[in-house]
Amino acid sequence: MTLTKAKMVSEIGRRTRLRNADVQRTIETLIEVWTEELVSGGRIELEGFCVLEVQTIDRGENPGRLRYGNAPRYIRRVVIKMSKRLRRKLNQRDS
Repeated sequence: MTLTKAKMVSEIGRRTRLRNADVQRTIETLIEVWTEELVSGGRIELEGFCVLEVQTIDRGENPGRLRYGNAPRYIRRVVIKMSKRLRRKLNQRDS
């Protein structure tokens, strides 16, 4: 099963009795805030769930070539680290 934004909006609305439009606006604002934080090199900590952070990778002196030019030396990617609590719950499910 995939949890899409639309499913998330309806489920949160059902559980909280908030209007779906309000829930959708809140989720979209949350995504904007998180995006701005990650682009600026920040870190997002959701206690008991995960940590999102940007990792910069140095590909060295000769990072290679792309079809239309040279590959960048430095690349950035978002790394997610799950909390101990989430890891424990996932492992309990397998047992």
